[in-house]
Amino acid sequence: MDDATLVQWAKKDKTAFGVLYERYVARIYNYIYYRTGNHFEAEDLTAKVFMRAMKHIGSYDERGVPFSAWLYRIAHNLVANWHRDRSRHKVIALEDYLNKGEQPDMPEDETERQEEQERLIEAIRRLPEERQQLLILKYVQRLSNAEIGEIMERTEGAIKSLYYRTLAFLRDDLGREKDLPGQQANVE
Repeated sequence: MDDATLVQWAKKDKTAFGVLYERYVARIYNYIYYRTGNHFEAEDLTAKVFMRAMKHIGSYDERGVPFSAWLYRIAHNLVANWHRDRSRHKVIALEDYLNKGEQPDMPEDETERQEEQERLIEAIRRLPEERQQLLILKYVQRLSNAEIGEIMERTEGAIKSLYYRTLAFLRDDLGREKDLPGQQANVE
């Protein structure tokens, strides 16, 4: 059964909302977790997303925007409020997820990989929130540019442009970091 049919059914019968919940709860949780870096907060905010969606399902009108985009917008707003309330700057906790399970042959390879990973994570954290959201939707949620555009309320072309500028910024930022004279790894 497609989302539009389920939404119409859920407006009359709340048990149909459970099907929508099951369909999207893991995706919304992952999105929130990558934005907060905290499992407990992600669980709490995910519950709030679905409580808010269930409460307002009667006023949901598709207008060419899929139900999933509506859920991501609710999640985005709740995460933005969460960050504002806590005045945090840490947005993405990717340490546990990048290259998980890969085991290099040599210890120095592992050290180099970890240093590169840490530099990438720090560069991503320096990005504006909107660009971090784009990277999460693209690489973690594996959404298409069109789907990301619906969620971020932009055209597909605008998403492609933002994506290109984001990757160019990361490349330049990481390149500048490498070129800094006298920069040494912190060895403890």
